[in-house]
Amino acid sequence: MSNLQEEASTVVVKILDREYQISCPPSEQDALLKSARHLDENMRKIKARGTIHGLEKISVMAALNITHELLQKNRQINEARHSTAQQIKYLEDKIERALHNARQIEL
Repeated sequence: MSNLQEEASTVVVKILDREYQISCPPSEQDALLKSARHLDENMRKIKARGTIHGLEKISVMAALNITHELLQKNRQINEARHSTAQQIKYLEDKIERALHNARQIEL
């Protein structure tokens, strides 16, 4: 086995009082446990509202909510990148104009 590969081990996560065994590399176990806690919290909130019944429906709603959050955050990141790129372009143009003006003064 190469150094780049990790042997997966089984991690037990508990979601809505049910245990699931997940195969996961040791380096990803903390992230898996954090993800399972997030999913469990989301599903419990949906279940507590009392408007959606059944594990499958609760799971689908939780998946939709989490996906929506992810897409919103990705959109915000992309908008921030675009804004930053525009600001950098503006500053580059301003520096270029200042350098051009400085060259004109030297002549």
